[in-house]
Amino acid sequence: MSRGRLSKIFLACGLFLFGANANAQLSETAPNELEGVGVDEKLGNTLPLDLDFTTSEGQSVRLKDLFDGKTPVLLTLNYSNCPKLCHLQLNGLFEGLESLDWTLGGKFRMITVSINPEETTDRAAATKRHYLAAYQRPEADRGWFFLTGKEENIKRLANSVGFYYRYDPATKQFIHPAVTIVCTPEGKISRYLYGVEYPAQNIRLALLEASEGKIGTTTDRILLFCFHYDPTRGTYTLAAYRLMQVGGALTVCVLGAVLAVWWWREKTHRHAEDSPPEAHGEDATLSVDKRLGEQ
Repeated sequence: MSRGRLSKIFLACGLFLFGANANAQLSETAPNELEGVGVDEKLGNTLPLDLDFTTSEGQSVRLKDLFDGKTPVLLTLNYSNCPKLCHLQLNGLFEGLESLDWTLGGKFRMITVSINPEETTDRAAATKRHYLAAYQRPEADRGWFFLTGKEENIKRLANSVGFYYRYDPATKQFIHPAVTIVCTPEGKISRYLYGVEYPAQNIRLALLEASEGKIGTTTDRILLFCFHYDPTRGTYTLAAYRLMQVGGALTVCVLGAVLAVWWWREKTHRHAEDSPPEAHGEDATLSVDKRLGEQ
């Protein structure tokens, strides 16, 4: 196993202790540096869309300007100078996005807000360029917004989604969880995806759920029906009962189709048997003439 893979596993295990369960509290034996750090899920809450931030291009925006009422949004809270965790999270997220046939900037958007109030627009722009170069989908540039802002606005946004972090003066780093928050097109919190690895199917189902089925195909909507979100695992799992429901419906449809074909064939056969000779046209007339000639 590679060193990078092993570090991801250790980080994911650590995150589970304080982030994977929405209502879990840190144990008394947790390290002091993790005190006050974690996630408290606030599903259904609306983001404070009146908050002002600055894009990596230096433009002032309000959060509400980035929600169009049609497109679901992925929200992450990171910072560019994070020594490890933010890079692992964004790497994992973009790996999942690369495997997704939907393109960032098309069927969904993404907002990253730096939790470091000292981060400059130039630094945010450099981080954005780095990931977009690896993503290699030009339209993504208009679909991902890397924002910087004042500490009071960052804190207000973080508190509104239950994202709790703190600054450690000793290491000059921010201690924080790794979570991607999926929002509806109107800015309501729909789902939390935890960790540093994001399978494409989890992202797809979360976005489909956030859009209330308004994006994706009929097959996607069927998949969403068959899968449900497991908060203990932080992922979507196959729901056996729903699968049985779908299987039962398909069985009824197939049986109905078979019976319909059988009924149609029986009706056609009976109609042919009951038809008078004249209904068979010229062939029937020739048959009668032949019998008369033989007499």
